[in-house]
Amino acid sequence: MKPKSLYIIPARGGSKGIPGKNIKPLDGKPLICYSIDVARALAPDSHIILSTDDEKIADVARAYGLPVSYRRPAELATDTAGSREVILDAMDWADRHGIEYERVVLLQPTSPMRTVEDVAECERCYSPEIDMVVSVTPARCNPYYNCFETDPHTGLLHISKGDGMLTRRQDAPQAWEYNGAVYVINPESLRKMPMGLFPRRVPVVMPPERSLDLDTPVDWAVMEMMMKSEFSKQC
Repeated sequence: MKPKSLYIIPARGGSKGIPGKNIKPLDGKPLICYSIDVARALAPDSHIILSTDDEKIADVARAYGLPVSYRRPAELATDTAGSREVILDAMDWADRHGIEYERVVLLQPTSPMRTVEDVAECERCYSPEIDMVVSVTPARCNPYYNCFETDPHTGLLHISKGDGMLTRRQDAPQAWEYNGAVYVINPESLRKMPMGLFPRRVPVVMPPERSLDLDTPVDWAVMEMMMKSEFSKQC
């Protein structure tokens, strides 16, 4: 049976928050390899695309056993390049090379605590009738309870949503945030519109302890401590 998913691992060079983070060793293994491991547990190498502009990143992936034939164009490797354009370019490359797929799975390297089961659950929840399945975690800031906005006219704070009368978080509607770990995307939907405009998004919940997204040196330090502790074995 042919694989139904095309796995795209976006890993451009030139990271500013954590220099060289995609190949920086984390608990003895380059960060990019955690996403490669998850993808290879679910699909053959023919359906895994490492999207990078950086030869060092490509070399690390090759040394880990993943063929790297696609190269991200330089214009899609800037700070301003959007995820949609990056994914579409990889999809176009796959189409030109006769790689068949029904959905696209985006695995960002910055979520090393993501598991094979997390991805498999997102894929199970996908159907062609929706635009995207996305992994989420409970939001740290709830717009009905402790998330505020500044009035542009007065400069004063007001609650983001609701009347501000809630005094317990438990009484507020549940709010979620993307954790950046898994996106299962309808290819046709992506060709029609940006992901932010998708009207049919299905959430799959991941626990906060496995939802850390590596963006700053502090995030990295926390992740290193987690992986060296007994805590990581319980996740």
